[in-house]
Amino acid sequence: MAVVTSTSPLTARRKLGAALRKLRDQQGLTTEEVGAYLDCHNSKVSRFENGKRACSKKDFERLMELYGVDEPLLSELADLMIKGRQRVPPWWQAYGDVISTNYAEFLAYEAEAGRCRECQPLLIPGLLQTADYARAVTSRGIAALGPDQVDTLVEVRMRRQDLLKETDPLLLEAVIHEAALRVHVGGVAVMRAQLQHLAEISERDHASIRVVPFNAGENGVTTGAFTLFTAGKETDDDDVAFVESAEATTGFRDDALAVKRLSRLFRNLSSSALSEQDSRELIERIEKELV
Repeated sequence: MAVVTSTSPLTARRKLGAALRKLRDQQGLTTEEVGAYLDCHNSKVSRFENGKRACSKKDFERLMELYGVDEPLLSELADLMIKGRQRVPPWWQAYGDVISTNYAEFLAYEAEAGRCRECQPLLIPGLLQTADYARAVTSRGIAALGPDQVDTLVEVRMRRQDLLKETDPLLLEAVIHEAALRVHVGGVAVMRAQLQHLAEISERDHASIRVVPFNAGENGVTTGAFTLFTAGKETDDDDVAFVESAEATTGFRDDALAVKRLSRLFRNLSSSALSEQDSRELIERIEKELV
């Protein structure tokens, strides 16, 4: 069992959890049986395995004994356990007064992802929004927000975009419906600037922006926006998914079946989208039509 270590606490916990789950399956044990061995509820074991809880040194040692883990895997997993217990305050902690728990979880996965796949039927993806566009969208949301809260959320959105400016940037694959390009968010001037920004980013090597045209018909239809995150950049296997709801909250999905279904939906929508070049030309054409 090969394990790739990581300096990121969340990624380390998730990799350790996946390894623990595989080791338990190899031993033919249930979470209830492992919980009884650790003298704890099976939910604690499940949280270890899905990376939602850091594993203590005591529990880790007992699990390694139960699963019969030897070197060199033992050292690799111990390294993940130690890194998973590190407490490094994320930058968004400073915005805790306006960020929900779900949004904070989303930001954590986004910050540690190698690849992001996003589908948006009506809006420009957050990582691609201008500040004026983001302000217009945020100020007209379902939740009643004051001007200061709107400004703070826009600032958070702009901070998120730093991921696209790093030396080793986040790989972004965005599938946007043509409707998102034609809704005049914030007025003509704001929308023209947004489309110009979108066209500029589409020329970057690490950003793939493709548009599903109106004439794709039912093949390009999806009932909501969703985002898929992958820890590495060399794999097409998505790890987690977030689905946006009507209440503007974000639902987390990490079970294999749900992620697989959304991954398949993304591929189907991608097959209905224009090429990157044709998408850029459509974006530029719609921008020029705005007067």
